[in-house]
Amino acid sequence: MARNQYRAGYEYLLAYKITIPIYDYTVIFCKRYRQLLSSSRTFDQMVQAARSGTQNIAEGNQQASLEGYIKLIGVNKGSLEELLKDFLAFARQNQIQVWEKDRVEREVRELGEVWEILKRTPTLPDFPNFPDLPSDLTKAVNLMITLINQAIYLQKKLQQSLEKKFVEKGGFRENLFKKRLDYKKQS
Repeated sequence: MARNQYRAGYEYLLAYKITIPIYDYTVIFCKRYRQLLSSSRTFDQMVQAARSGTQNIAEGNQQASLEGYIKLIGVNKGSLEELLKDFLAFARQNQIQVWEKDRVEREVRELGEVWEILKRTPTLPDFPNFPDLPSDLTKAVNLMITLINQAIYLQKKLQQSLEKKFVEKGGFRENLFKKRLDYKKQS
């Protein structure tokens, strides 16, 4: 069944769109490598952090207050930072070399394919058809670390943009108070 054609504003943001493959891949990764994770709690935490990495943008975008949106972007970034630390710990605990971004771009073709899908349309289709998570463990870990770093960077930029908007245009309460004062002047 096709979903309603309406798309929320956040669905056009690369800072949001990149979180979708991160969440999907994290679920696949954790299921595939469950036996290498330090505990079942780590499995749950990684999946939850990846999920939060998508959901807080959606929730923040629906806030009446720009302050609330900014706060939830910060929470979102924090969830992705936590997920990044989990992947780095996984690499360390399993003696997996963490590559520089340039090497990941050269050796992990899926990274380029993910970005082609993210940039191809203004919003992601319901089933974006991302490439499979690499079956090579080192490539899979490095893909995840790179995608998460990119998402954190994009969300930092989004947060800065929202903060600038807040400084220039004010917040919800401030603007509502201005409307109230204008109303009282007209009465």
